[in-house]
Amino acid sequence: MPRPLQALIHLDALHHNLQRARECAPDARVWAVVKAHAYGHGLQRVYEGLRGADGFALLDIAEAQRLRELDWRGPILLIEGVFDARDLEWCSRLGLWHVVHCDEQINWLAQHKTEWPHRVFLKMNTGMNRLGFTPQAFRNAWLRLSALPQVDEVSFITHFSDADSPKGIAAQAEVFLTHTADLSGERSLCNSAATLRHAHDPAIRGDWIRPGVMLYGASPDYPEHDATHWGLQPAMTLHSKLIGLQYLKAGDTVGYGSTFTADREMRIGVVACGYADGYPRHAPTGTPVLVDGVRVPLIGRVSMDMLAVDLSQVPQAQMGTEVTLWGRGPHGSLLSIDEVAQHCGTIGYELMCALSPRVPVEVLQPHQG
Repeated sequence: MPRPLQALIHLDALHHNLQRARECAPDARVWAVVKAHAYGHGLQRVYEGLRGADGFALLDIAEAQRLRELDWRGPILLIEGVFDARDLEWCSRLGLWHVVHCDEQINWLAQHKTEWPHRVFLKMNTGMNRLGFTPQAFRNAWLRLSALPQVDEVSFITHFSDADSPKGIAAQAEVFLTHTADLSGERSLCNSAATLRHAHDPAIRGDWIRPGVMLYGASPDYPEHDATHWGLQPAMTLHSKLIGLQYLKAGDTVGYGSTFTADREMRIGVVACGYADGYPRHAPTGTPVLVDGVRVPLIGRVSMDMLAVDLSQVPQAQMGTEVTLWGRGPHGSLLSIDEVAQHCGTIGYELMCALSPRVPVEVLQPHQG
């Protein structure tokens, strides 16, 4: 028998979460963001669940090519643009739209020979201070692009730094809307957090929203709001089984470094999952795990291939009992990846993306749950 650890991808959840994005931003078109191997879920695996989107947004030309091989004929947006002048040839060949965020990219376009003018999204840096033209340089960049025969249509894009927090988006949105007010072209402002929290405003909603992590069932503003609050469903379940049982007496320790010491007689379980599978090594004692659908605490230090849990609350647990590290558990139980991540001092995005290639993955069709 193979090792019992497995990740499940729920196509029904992906479809549901995409519809939630549409409900939050009526009349806007949707970029399904599938960068980073579709947030660790696998581009090819999520395709059927997200093909109802109006377009896909990603980083790598290789991933764009994979989408075309999957017979996607709609828009594909390179959200960091091209990294080299030679990439423009691939944009022409694959019909890719791309972000322009610096003068070098405009220079490359000006030198590019193509029969088909490109659709570009000109990026404004409104305060995130990663990529994009400053508001003061934005109009000149637009004028340069608009004059190029290599460019068909110019749209506008920005990215919010605090859409998930009380600071909010007002200042950035005002900068963007002010400096694009007299320019014609489609606009894209909203990431997942802005889609959920602010897209009710038509000016913020724009023409395209860019949901990312919400499509995969995590909340971008956890712990203020959890996924259930936003009506999202987990698209990934990581589950395993108990592969060992131990009986401790007071004073016994568990795992490397003896970081957990039993204060009483205890029955503990050993789970086939560790940091080599993508489960965080720094997960502290108390991190929640589901055993047969019952919440129990992780204890001791996570090993490369195993971790331990306290079975005090599940006396029925035996060798082979199902364990859910995050996602959908038995008997209708649920463990949010965001909650696990919070205990580990990180965010659900990181746990999704960290899933190890050695973990077998099964894609569940909607009727499989």
